[in-house]
Amino acid sequence: MNRILVVRLGSLGDIVHAIPAVAALRSQWPHAQLDWATSPVYRDLVAMVDGVDHVVPVDTRALFGSSGLLTAIGRLRASRYDAVLDLQGLLKSAVLARLAGGQRTLGYARPDLREPAAAAFYSHATDVSEAGHVIDKALRLMRAIGCKTSDRRFPISVPDIPEVTALAKRLSSSGYALLNPGAAWPNKRWPVDKYGVVAARLKVERGMTSVVLWGPGERARAEAVVAASEGAAEVAPPTTIPAIAALAQQARLIVSGDTGPLQLALAVGTPAVALFGPTRAERNGPWASQDISISRVDRCECVHVRQCRRSESCINTIGVDEALSAVATRLDRAGAEGPG
Repeated sequence: MNRILVVRLGSLGDIVHAIPAVAALRSQWPHAQLDWATSPVYRDLVAMVDGVDHVVPVDTRALFGSSGLLTAIGRLRASRYDAVLDLQGLLKSAVLARLAGGQRTLGYARPDLREPAAAAFYSHATDVSEAGHVIDKALRLMRAIGCKTSDRRFPISVPDIPEVTALAKRLSSSGYALLNPGAAWPNKRWPVDKYGVVAARLKVERGMTSVVLWGPGERARAEAVVAASEGAAEVAPPTTIPAIAALAQQARLIVSGDTGPLQLALAVGTPAVALFGPTRAERNGPWASQDISISRVDRCECVHVRQCRRSESCINTIGVDEALSAVATRLDRAGAEGPG
């Protein structure tokens, strides 16, 4: 193995889940050229992963045949990869992996693919159904090319972000919690008033201020959490993906639904309480035993479906007291673990 390409285009959480597989490749072949093809949106995140030689931005939103996409494919083919691994399992990622022209194109077997038609573009398909978590599925695929390492490692170099450093210094007396009320799926969003109560109780019981994350189109939601917090929370500054990693790395805790910022926080070691509605914690959730997941998937009628079929989303039935109990337990565990 002299040249290896990983294809994982998005999304944020899925990029994070692919990092241990890339770390395993680097551990197995420390001197190989290891490249990662991803969406331009996530270029900065992939660049933070230690051991990746080249980040290849590929905008698949452009029509196949456009000059930018053709240039990217030409660059990939010129590298003459020994192996190309599709960790996404979509038709577009499988086509791109095959067009990269590697000696072998590897992906998941049909039952493990989100779009089964993708299997037609692999020269080798691997059954990973026995692995529960998506991280372990990707690690199992690595075995197909002789990679023996299966540790869940996240070698991420988080940059210094001056705004984050200033915020952490200002709140250093008792530290801060990150609250992440947003999500792309409406049924992954826990109510803002409940986040507000969590923030208020953290301030009273732990002296901690809460910093509320927000992304594009989510600022009003973050401000609603602050309004419900009785002065115990503040809105985070505008953030890039590296800034989210820096904020999380210095936080004492994150409370969030199943979203990319949660996965990124987990990857940098932030203690977490994760709230699950239509997705399975055992597949997407925290992988460290100290972290806590609260799930309502057992009563969900729309598992892995973006729009809830009920008048009220399952995640809304998670009570504030249940969440606060989990928060207290996780903070106590973090205190027992000590720094780092």
